[in-house]
Amino acid sequence: MTTPADQAAFYPDVLAEGSLAAVLQAAADVDGLSVPVAVSESNPLYGATVASNVPCRNRLTVSAYTWKRRWSIRGEESCQGMELIGGDTDDVAQIVRAAQAWHGGTELTEIRRTAPFVHLAGRFEVPDHDPAQLAESEWQHLRTRAAEADAPEFQALIEAAYREPALRALYPFTRGRRTRTRGGLSPVPPRPAGTRRTPRRLPGCG
Repeated sequence: MTTPADQAAFYPDVLAEGSLAAVLQAAADVDGLSVPVAVSESNPLYGATVASNVPCRNRLTVSAYTWKRRWSIRGEESCQGMELIGGDTDDVAQIVRAAQAWHGGTELTEIRRTAPFVHLAGRFEVPDHDPAQLAESEWQHLRTRAAEADAPEFQALIEAAYREPALRALYPFTRGRRTRTRGGLSPVPPRPAGTRRTPRRLPGCG
């Protein structure tokens, strides 16, 4: 459990300013960056958010570690709340650079160039929430995750499934190392031969 003494040792500047948001805003001002940092109402010393000008992005969340001086970020797409970018660093300047890029609508790969600590989840943004594109985005996430994991069998499974058109057309998700269609999505029965399937939007998407 983090104590006030720990907070004073790890985050004296945050305690002095009263919130993580205030520290991030001050760092942004020093660099001349426009970053609308909001205080986390639940835990102002350990959390902050930054809104995005891009409708298909949720607020970027910034969270402080409780056992050492370090912060993590998470940026999600707005349709399903799936991670687009993440990462952690002890450099406040890097955090605000990533936050400014997220807020301004900078492309994901450019955010990584702007703030090298940022990790790309492999997903891409789908502004119109097209189901086929959302499925392809999730497959790209799985392939990225498999390529980064030290698990050759898992990577081989994902790549073999992706090579099959019938499987690649389905929306995948995993629990542990088991891959399946994501829970909460409406199942679509097989269509008769020679007919076309009408695209369906995922629940909760505009």
